[in-house]
Amino acid sequence: MTGEKNAALQPHKKRMANIELLRILAMMMVVSLHFLAKGELLPSLTGPLNGQGYLAWFLESFSIMAVDVYVLISGYFLVETGFRCKRVISLVLQVMFYTCLIPVVLILTGVLSIQDLTFWNILLYIFPTNMLHYWFVSAYVLMFLFTPVLNVAVHAMKKQQLQMAIVILLIMESLSKTLIPVRLELDNLGYDAYWFMVVYLIAAYIRLYGISFFEKLGKKSGFIFLLGGVFIFVWTMLIRLAYLKTGQFQNFIESAYGYNHLLTIGSAVALFYTFYYVKIHSQGLSRIVCAIAPYTFGVYLLHEHVNIRYEWPKWLGAGKCSSALSLLGHWILAILIVMGIGLAVDFIRSLIFRLVGKFLTGSKLDLFLQKVDDRLKA
Repeated sequence: MTGEKNAALQPHKKRMANIELLRILAMMMVVSLHFLAKGELLPSLTGPLNGQGYLAWFLESFSIMAVDVYVLISGYFLVETGFRCKRVISLVLQVMFYTCLIPVVLILTGVLSIQDLTFWNILLYIFPTNMLHYWFVSAYVLMFLFTPVLNVAVHAMKKQQLQMAIVILLIMESLSKTLIPVRLELDNLGYDAYWFMVVYLIAAYIRLYGISFFEKLGKKSGFIFLLGGVFIFVWTMLIRLAYLKTGQFQNFIESAYGYNHLLTIGSAVALFYTFYYVKIHSQGLSRIVCAIAPYTFGVYLLHEHVNIRYEWPKWLGAGKCSSALSLLGHWILAILIVMGIGLAVDFIRSLIFRLVGKFLTGSKLDLFLQKVDDRLKA
């Protein structure tokens, strides 16, 4: 750890193309996770595995860090950014654009029957955050609402105090599940706002002080990320072997595939540092990356919609994978197709939002929200 506030990690007024490229990669990793899991390509680790099964779990090992990476990116920038109500409202409206519009499109195209809609479905569409339509969004919004408190805390704490707070939280949330061969009741695998806040504090520490181990490595931190993915896979297979020999540890086999596992968060931090020190020298490529990255969240909202999340892997041939080579081909193709369609759809969504935003600029609602944000800045 460095001794003083990190002079190299100063506030950035412009988008950082290298971090935006990481944002794009993280979303590709998210698509990978969902294709493998919801495409039923991850065979049970308690039974026999063939080449395709081993490959699927290997690919999973290098994708599981995606969520932690996404939260690290958010925390890195939000820790030096004031809270804004407009940002929360914009996020919720973006989510509702997908949750409410997709069922309409599916009904009009005959994919979904209006008779299949229930009151529960309607609640999922209208109140996506409260109804956990997207667990990530629900956890992220709750974390975001706590950012004013978290930011005040991290700036008021001394470096050693913040270190100790993170260490204690990691012991409770990560170390215990990494070492103890059972799943504890507190362990929610990182699928909640509590874990997101822990990752946020880690990102805040990186922004304020940096982690000297990774700073010395620079972009060579990528080797740590690669080792992390390999260790996740090997660790899992060793526990599986122990289960096959003893019949014990069944609930512990997939522990490394939780977002709150030490190997997962450690690999996510390594990947973040790798891209932080990557320099994109081409101005044209930088502009392209920075232009595309803002639409990556729409990729998630589209393919993880409750009416689509288990269907698109079938549409893209997940059920046709009959060998390791076939799996690899479908996996690559699925990621590219989902990313392409998702980015295009969210670009259209952004055009609509900008058009509506122009009409609302200067309105009573706009002025009211501006006053609220101004008071929060004071």
